[in-house]
Amino acid sequence: MKSLQDCIAVVTGASRGAGRGCAIELGAAGATVYVTGRSRRNRPAPGYERILALSRLDRVPGSIDETAEEVTRAGGCGIAVACDHTDEEQVKALFDRVQHERGRLDLLVNNAWGGHETFDGVFQAPFWERPMAHWDAMFDRGVRNHLLSSRLAAPMFVGQRRGLIATTTFWDRDRFMQGNLFYDLAKAAMTRLAFGMAQELRPHGVASVAVSPGWMRTEFVLAGHQTDESRWQERPALARTESPRYLGRAVVALAGDPTVLERSGQVLRVGDLARIYGFTDIDGRVVPPFELDAS
Repeated sequence: MKSLQDCIAVVTGASRGAGRGCAIELGAAGATVYVTGRSRRNRPAPGYERILALSRLDRVPGSIDETAEEVTRAGGCGIAVACDHTDEEQVKALFDRVQHERGRLDLLVNNAWGGHETFDGVFQAPFWERPMAHWDAMFDRGVRNHLLSSRLAAPMFVGQRRGLIATTTFWDRDRFMQGNLFYDLAKAAMTRLAFGMAQELRPHGVASVAVSPGWMRTEFVLAGHQTDESRWQERPALARTESPRYLGRAVVALAGDPTVLERSGQVLRVGDLARIYGFTDIDGRVVPPFELDAS
């Protein structure tokens, strides 16, 4: 893959999971990465009490400080910036800082997500049995986060007449995620957001794509299966999973593609991008795109 040594990136929600995977892989490609989120090394983000209990964890895993250090160890430059992405003033301060310190922005990875805060262990239930708290978590602290960051980053991109916004989502060719309407709606909104932004940014030379990973072995997924990254293969239920860094490698490939504007507005599955760009997951596999049960 192309070196990203001159790339200035912001990855939101990068304390753990998909954001962490993206930040580390960008670091491995040489990028300077502003790692944002609410969790600090000695001050984990609040609101995770329920999922911690379900996962049998004592504290929220990961922090922006640890991710930034991993970015630097991987070969890039990691910069931890505490930011609550629901707070417009904090998000504005983030992009003002990037502009002041670097003078430009090449890549924004929209990943900050509030859905974990209301996770109750129920994977399938009709919408009338789901609490409206899921809407607040997934839309007010999920979709809105992506729109807000994009809105405040866009003037930098437009002024440069170049750049890329990559919005993490989930998409399986418009199949419905049966039993999880709130999640399905939120991810569809993120996909449409990426599409809509692409239409308005394209005349300015700026690309916007939605990137869809499969079932990722995040810290919470591993904890839920009572295992870790070194032993996940002992759990047959995790056979279809991929590491968060697989998504990260997809983002690196897109960021290094000089023709990425041709993909603007598209929903891109990580498994498809692996075949197109020739990268693998960290264990050497080319993991195919995750597919929902068509029945």
